[in-house]
Amino acid sequence: MYETSYHRASSVDDAQSKMKAAEDGKFLGGGMTLIPTMKQRLAAPTDIIDLAHVGDMKGIKADGSGITIGGGVTHSEVADSADVKAAIPALSYLAGLIGDPHVRNRGTIGGSVANNDPAADYPSACLGLGATIITNQRQIAADDFFVGLFETALNEDEIITAIHFPKPAKAGYAKFPNPASRYAMAGVFVAETGGDVRVAVTGAGNDGVYRESALEAALGGSLSVGAIDGISLDASNMMADMHGSSEYRANLVKVMAKRAIEAA
Repeated sequence: MYETSYHRASSVDDAQSKMKAAEDGKFLGGGMTLIPTMKQRLAAPTDIIDLAHVGDMKGIKADGSGITIGGGVTHSEVADSADVKAAIPALSYLAGLIGDPHVRNRGTIGGSVANNDPAADYPSACLGLGATIITNQRQIAADDFFVGLFETALNEDEIITAIHFPKPAKAGYAKFPNPASRYAMAGVFVAETGGDVRVAVTGAGNDGVYRESALEAALGGSLSVGAIDGISLDASNMMADMHGSSEYRANLVKVMAKRAIEAA
């Protein structure tokens, strides 16, 4: 690692102030991506601003419209939350699949969404549920938030303070994990909310998380496994690497979509 200065933020305002004073600062959530990247010398921020102790970014709140989860809430807290299990069981299930117990007890939902790893789980839940990402500056619809691989609509000094997930009528998530990393080789989140069906895919697309319009059109407003039997997905939009070809991933997305529908 290169030399860096560590700062512990006490509030969102304090974190933003410290960021403005830094030459090339980075916010630290759980550190599941930033720290390994720094160890490999692929990132060398002059300053790290730790958000782990910011109380305003903690907590899970349920209301009639859904669930609001603080940006500093860990994956384990999401997975274990009675409120999340009651309102959106699929979201609780998704959080329980992330990494291993060490990652789940340290990693945060805000950090994961802000990083937008193309194989991360939470971005598919955000898109599938039509979530709203709440920052210290504004509110951003999930459809406008995810821009591309590791890219989001966030400004350099913008912090995800919370995420609001609307309560769906039905929702389900299924993923085929890489056996080593547990990242999704293909993960599909389906949700029916107000008669509208959304299908979000992670781990398979060339440009990261995306909504699969072909599956949404086939489902036609209701979740039925048989509705997508005759659908063939375009492999040219899929990722290809040492773990699987684009054609393999196109088929895997359809298989995971069926499992997600069954779960819902």
